[in-house]
Amino acid sequence: MRQFLLSFVRSAVLLLAAVPAMAQQPDPTAARPLFNGRDLNGWEGDPKWFRVQDGAIVGGNLQQKIPHNFFLATKQEYSDFELTLEFRLQGQGTNAGIQLRSRRIPDHHEMIGYQADLGQSYWGALYDESRRNKILAAPDREQLAKVLKPEDWNRYRIRCEGRRIQLWINDLQTVDYTEQDQSLEQTGLIAVQIHGGPPGEAWYRNLQLRPLAAAQQSK
Repeated sequence: MRQFLLSFVRSAVLLLAAVPAMAQQPDPTAARPLFNGRDLNGWEGDPKWFRVQDGAIVGGNLQQKIPHNFFLATKQEYSDFELTLEFRLQGQGTNAGIQLRSRRIPDHHEMIGYQADLGQSYWGALYDESRRNKILAAPDREQLAKVLKPEDWNRYRIRCEGRRIQLWINDLQTVDYTEQDQSLEQTGLIAVQIHGGPPGEAWYRNLQLRPLAAAQQSK
């Protein structure tokens, strides 16, 4: 009996010792920063048109006309995820967006893929950049006008799960789109854009990405 009790106590001690180590294992589906707020480590793009200022990625400037679209892209690819970030646009007629499941076109300044659009009449719309070149889904403008702050910081929530893409601005759902073209790739880079046009700036901060669980990806 004594030997049994000693063995039981030893097993219990080992189990309790393992609990903290198990608790320290990172959750693979937990949200994590996509941008560190200090530099562009993990991103690639033209440093003339993208900088870090006040903890935000800033695309463009207010002094120069922007000759064409510019993109700052992650070096890592993503498939199923939920991305949250804050954004604001400065300048007259500024347009921008967040590329999803996208790729750079070789030997070209453009990217190809889905874009959560920003600016002008495109706030909250889902655009197909350099592929079908059209809006795939768009919000009710009257409803969006009630929550959008064109001159201030706003919050984007972007969810890509399987062939379904959902967008929210300031907690208003603007898009719920399911891709019907089975030939289109559903993985790729995430990027922030400043659109070609008049002088303007697109600011992006607090980018947080949460990978979706493998069980969810199969839906």
